[in-house]
Amino acid sequence: MLSSIKYRFITIYFLLVLVCMSIVGAFIINRLESAQLQNVTENMNSTLNSIVTTSNYLTTENWLSNQDQIINTFISWRFPSNQSMYAITSEENPLIIAASKNVDLMSLAISNETIEPDLVINSISGSEGQRVIFDENSNLHEKHISKPIFSSEGKVMGVLYMTENLNGVYDVIDNARSILTYATGIGLIITITLGYFLANSITGPISDLTKKAKLMAKGDFNQKVDIKSNDEIGNLGSMFNYLTQELKITIEQMEIEKGKLNTIFNYMQEGVIAIDKNGFLIHANPTARRILNLNNSNGEKIDLANLNISNIDYNNFSTLVGDGEIEILDRFYKLKYAPFRREKSNQGLIVVFQDMTKEHNLEIMRKEFVANVSHELKTPITTVKSYSETILDSEMDYEDIKHFVGTINRESNRMGRLVSDLLQLSNIDYGANNFVFEPIDTYDLISHVLESLDVMIKEKSHNITLDIPMDINDIYSDVHSTEQIIMNIISNAIKYTKPNGKIKISCQNLDNFLKITVKDNGIGIPKEDLNRIFERFYRVEKGRSRAMGGTGLGLSIAKELIETMGGSIEINSKYNFGTEVVLKFKSVVHNE
Repeated sequence: MLSSIKYRFITIYFLLVLVCMSIVGAFIINRLESAQLQNVTENMNSTLNSIVTTSNYLTTENWLSNQDQIINTFISWRFPSNQSMYAITSEENPLIIAASKNVDLMSLAISNETIEPDLVINSISGSEGQRVIFDENSNLHEKHISKPIFSSEGKVMGVLYMTENLNGVYDVIDNARSILTYATGIGLIITITLGYFLANSITGPISDLTKKAKLMAKGDFNQKVDIKSNDEIGNLGSMFNYLTQELKITIEQMEIEKGKLNTIFNYMQEGVIAIDKNGFLIHANPTARRILNLNNSNGEKIDLANLNISNIDYNNFSTLVGDGEIEILDRFYKLKYAPFRREKSNQGLIVVFQDMTKEHNLEIMRKEFVANVSHELKTPITTVKSYSETILDSEMDYEDIKHFVGTINRESNRMGRLVSDLLQLSNIDYGANNFVFEPIDTYDLISHVLESLDVMIKEKSHNITLDIPMDINDIYSDVHSTEQIIMNIISNAIKYTKPNGKIKISCQNLDNFLKITVKDNGIGIPKEDLNRIFERFYRVEKGRSRAMGGTGLGLSIAKELIETMGGSIEINSKYNFGTEVVLKFKSVVHNE
């Protein structure tokens, strides 16, 4: 029955009137009780003050020595039957020395059942106290007031303790409570009757609205209600019709915007995650899931400390906005984070991951490039300077001068090669190479290179093997650049292969390309260095490479040149077992 709005309305109406009447009744009873008690208290205080005022000896003389006079005062005062007065000494063990009713005089006050001991003790200490006491056994309410009487010097001479029966007061209060209870009952009967008729006038249109709303909840927004009146219910129906129309338009727009946002969110290159205040994942796009190796479900715990995000305080907005950097699986990301809010309350963080690996590596390469160029130039410049100063400052014979000049010339050539290589790389970067493409005889080119390197080969007693078919195609490229590439690769094989090593040079036709493979059994390249071997100035063994006269630019130049001419270069190596370099050039196909 309570599921019906009609009966709930009647119930609420009933409870509302009941609560209001109860509050009003409680307020009236409480105020009546307070007023009655206040009136009793004022009368009691007035009596106490009158006794003290008319009995000056109470503040000047010892009470024990004036016991009879105090008793006479109490007798002459003629207290009503519902009041009791006691005179109590201020000694450590206070005694009752006078009373308006028959009690044992000179007995301990704190042992008397009609007296509250703590009020007496506090009054002996100089504090006035009062309390309403209810005795469950006798069903008796009493007001107790304990008043200390001071001398002119501020000394407590004694305590006047007064009680008054409050049953008359509470009888009045009980009568008032009964009257209010009857009035509340009559009011509730009228309330239920009126509520029933009022609820019936509302439930009809609301039932119609409910049916329409259920259909809307199922996705049918083509709902309208009939307007039968111009009152609030009619206005509600009109607003319902307007709501369905606007809601339909709004949902269509939201679906469009949601589709746009989902597309942007899912296909953006940056990783985006949203986490709540407790650090649990709310949402993450595919890029972020790949970066953080997350599964496809939400609710996973994200430790912000692992993202270099710390000191987060959701009550301090300044700690919720910032950026930083983090390395994850050898990739570098720039982080930006900010809070997302709801109703002016921070609900969590949005963290964006921007992949900066390329920029980071370029910055490292730039620093290494500057450092390497500086180092490569510093050594020969220092040698040239020191040797030239020695020649200028010392008397030397011809042979020594010739030796020193030879060293200066060698270091000058070294600087020249470095500058030349740098200029060549610069020309490649800016596309300033003037390549002249023409057919080049493959066998003649390799033979010419080996002839130029003959001295190096003989010094290390290497065994050079050629495997070049008779029908090998010509290379179609720039002669100077191609010779430089092959010269660089073969010279590296000679340099980094131990004496009496084996070097095999083979060629193979591949459709429109020619493949040249240079394989040695030298020292090889560690696996961790292979992906950086083409970086400018990068050396696997820096000291050893410099000692062999390398600038660290040869492979970089070779890669840039061959790729610019439409070819490719690939290096496969195993440390301490040898290296294989595969070059692919465009070729001229012979017509049979």
